[in-house]
Amino acid sequence: MIFEVELFQLPAPEFTVTSNHTKAILYAHKAFSEMDKSDRIRACYQHACLRHVSNEFLTNTSLRERFSIAEKNYSMASRIIADTLGKNLIKPYDPENRSRKQAKYVPFWA
Repeated sequence: MIFEVELFQLPAPEFTVTSNHTKAILYAHKAFSEMDKSDRIRACYQHACLRHVSNEFLTNTSLRERFSIAEKNYSMASRIIADTLGKNLIKPYDPENRSRKQAKYVPFWA
C-alpha cells in the first residue's frame, strides 16, 4: 500500500492502533504545498520504511523525488528530514558521517 501511495504521489496514510483494531486512513491527492508539517513528517517516515525494506536508504534526493521537489529546492527536503529526525522517527544510517550531502537515513527501528 505504501508503495502505491508513493507511486501516485498521495499523502501518507495515517495508522491508528487500538486494543481491538487497526484503522488506516487514506487521503486523496494533495499538492506538496497543501500538506501540513505532520503530513510531510509522516510521509518522510513511511518513505524511509519503504526504502529500508527495499534495501535502500532515505536520502535528500529520494525524498525530493517522493515529493516532486526540484533539485534547486533541496533545502525543503532537508527541512522535512530534520523535522522527522526531531520526532525520532528516522535516524542516520551512519552516525559518524558528517557530510550532509552524503547522508543516508533509516527508520528508528532499523
